[in-house]
Amino acid sequence: MGRWRDGRGELAVHGLRGGLVTVPLEIAASYRARTKGLLGRDAVDGAMLLSPAGSVHTFGMRMPIDVAYLDRDLTVIAVRTMRPGRLGLPRPRSRHVLEAAAGAMAGWGVEAGARVRVEAGPGAEAG
Repeated sequence: MGRWRDGRGELAVHGLRGGLVTVPLEIAASYRARTKGLLGRDAVDGAMLLSPAGSVHTFGMRMPIDVAYLDRDLTVIAVRTMRPGRLGLPRPRSRHVLEAAAGAMAGWGVEAGARVRVEAGPGAEAG
């Protein structure tokens, strides 16, 4: 689990209170794509997965974002909202990071303990 290529896909969120939510997903797996992330954007359609990643920063961002730290099994360790110009603390068990517009993750059911699934689109599958 967790060796993707840059590209698009879909994020499926299995909330703790039941139900399934799917949202569009961008996958940033290369060093270059992870480094760029959401920098310079005014909005994000769905979420972005940075993999591998254990922490993020929001220097150069134009908007506040929700950040979810995921372990190797894609279970959410923690969710934080970060304003622009902040440095997130590294999470020791984090292997992947999800980013989305501030407030979006609560509506999707992304919270500590929830599980997510990544459905990679053509070209973004594990290689």
